Amino acid sequence: MKNALALLTAFWFAVPIALPAQPLAEDPHVAEALHLLETWVDAERAYNEIPGVSMAVVADQELVWSDGFGHADPEQQTPATPQTRYSICSVSKLFTSIGVLQLRDEGHFELNDDVGTLLPWFDIQQTHPDSPAITVEGLLTHSAGLPRESDYPYWTGPDFPFPERAAIIQELEEQETLYPAARYFQYSNLGLTLAGEIVTEVSGQSYADYVQERILGPLDLADTAPRIPDVGPATRMAAGYSAMTREGERDRVPPFDARGITPAAGFSSTVEDLARFASWQFRLLEAGGTEVLDANTLREMHRVHWMDPDWDVAWGLGFAVRRSDDRTVVRHGGSCPGYRTEFAMQPDRKLGAVVMANANGVNVGSFAAQAFAILGPAIEKAQADAEATTASDASPDLARYTGTYDQSPWWGELEVLPWDGGLAMVSLPSDAPLEALDKLRHVEGHTFRRVRDNDELGETVVFEVDSDGTVTGLRRHSNVYERLP
Repeated sequence: MKNALALLTAFWFAVPIALPAQPLAEDPHVAEALHLLETWVDAERAYNEIPGVSMAVVADQELVWSDGFGHADPEQQTPATPQTRYSICSVSKLFTSIGVLQLRDEGHFELNDDVGTLLPWFDIQQTHPDSPAITVEGLLTHSAGLPRESDYPYWTGPDFPFPERAAIIQELEEQETLYPAARYFQYSNLGLTLAGEIVTEVSGQSYADYVQERILGPLDLADTAPRIPDVGPATRMAAGYSAMTREGERDRVPPFDARGITPAAGFSSTVEDLARFASWQFRLLEAGGTEVLDANTLREMHRVHWMDPDWDVAWGLGFAVRRSDDRTVVRHGGSCPGYRTEFAMQPDRKLGAVVMANANGVNVGSFAAQAFAILGPAIEKAQADAEATTASDASPDLARYTGTYDQSPWWGELEVLPWDGGLAMVSLPSDAPLEALDKLRHVEGHTFRRVRDNDELGETVVFEVDSDGTVTGLRRHSNVYERLP
């Protein structure tokens, strides 16, 4: 977790040097941004008592950063790492959608084909006589009017009784449509399960064999599979935990097998494997041609194909699509018993973020959003200055002030870190650490002043130093904050 801080010590507080063709993580601006991101993630995990979090950030074809925080299995004290496996839950739907589009491109069917013509046993009761046909596109955009689930209580603990494929097919004739097709967005695990059944029916292979042979194998996603391994060191599979109870505890969640719902929610993976999955998409969009999927088909998947009448929900083919801070984000989240996952890309930046946590009730989307907000500008600056990047000539003494200071009982902690050639401080935990960041300007000795948004100087911050030269605390507004070990 401290790798970014080590990079900062080596590069930020150094004499001016040229840094040609260096890895992005070694660029001083990226290194300082990584230090802020790592510090924030570590605090969020701890203050929210999340057992484990793994994250990765990829810029085009470069894995900029990956790390693990906390424990994959707290009972065994197994640390979470970038190689820890998690259930990725509904992110599984992306692989199912790719399989459907591969077969469409091969001419087996069209997106506007009736699902009933592809699945002879598709006999759900259509309760809306004026409904148009339920189409393949309707499945991929969650606009088919189907109920959310197959009619089994598989999200109910403690056993999570996911049905077998035959049971799903048998029960379908007893189920009814919820809305007319092409009327509303209704997220549907049943719909993407049926999309997986189309893959099986048309290809003549089992679903698992198809995705392994046609998608996972060619993309070298060795740690991604259409199954959930047993928890343990040998499999690197994290143990799952519940959302926080009223008593402030998380309960261990028994392992589950998605069985017939696997195309919608049954995959496992690692953050580094899904980072490779993002890199493949950036590469394909840039190079064109065909690599597992036709580049134009991937663009088609990233485009909005369904917009709800209230404009609140936009969906591509398999992917969710939204606008955030004037940028398009193409993404999918996942939530299964004991696990949360977020897979998000900003295609215009060729920037991707992957977050996995082994607990429910965790807003993993906020982790990805902070990765974009904190690292995105730093990576763009590093790329723009790649031909002649020069490290700051800031005094090496600044490094001695960085660290964590106690703000209790008013807040958790105050982190002082390198920023923009100098120092900055941020209170943690924080919903928006970049916005909460206060820059400091050196005045003299151990004295700094806060830099206001208009670049004028604010209050004084004085670091307290003992007779050995060790920084022991800081004084702000006449209050002393002790430095923590």
